[in-house]
Amino acid sequence: MPKIRKPASIESGLEEVVQILSEEEIVNAIGKSSSYLRKCSDPDQSHEINHNEFYKLDLACIKKNKAPPLLNVYEYMVSKKMDLIDFKGKDTLNEVLIRFTLLHGNLIEKIKDAQKPESDKGTEISETEKKEIFKAIKELDTKILKLKIMVDKQS
Repeated sequence: MPKIRKPASIESGLEEVVQILSEEEIVNAIGKSSSYLRKCSDPDQSHEINHNEFYKLDLACIKKNKAPPLLNVYEYMVSKKMDLIDFKGKDTLNEVLIRFTLLHGNLIEKIKDAQKPESDKGTEISETEKKEIFKAIKELDTKILKLKIMVDKQS
């Protein structure tokens, strides 16, 4: 009977990697087999994957146009501890969603403006425009993190 992995854990992320990548792709990425990943994904065993392998496996998944499962898990695990940060806890979920929508609109506007023919480098995005776009993405990421924490606290 298969072992149940805790959702949003390194073990579940490794299990997802094994589903995404073939045996050959795993070996090419980290020089080890899927058997190694299964051992690392077994919550009852003490095998642990190192950060370099973690990165290489996610990169192999990205090359297959798949989301990086280990990065997503790691991000979630860290975000669970983000409640240590005071987000001025008086915001309601609706207020956060409204702010998220505004930030999303801001990001779209920055990207569209950067692609206009009359922008710095025409339809190509300049370094200055990239900086502004990445700043807007970071603001949106922070709001997404706050949203995740608020939703998680409601369960």
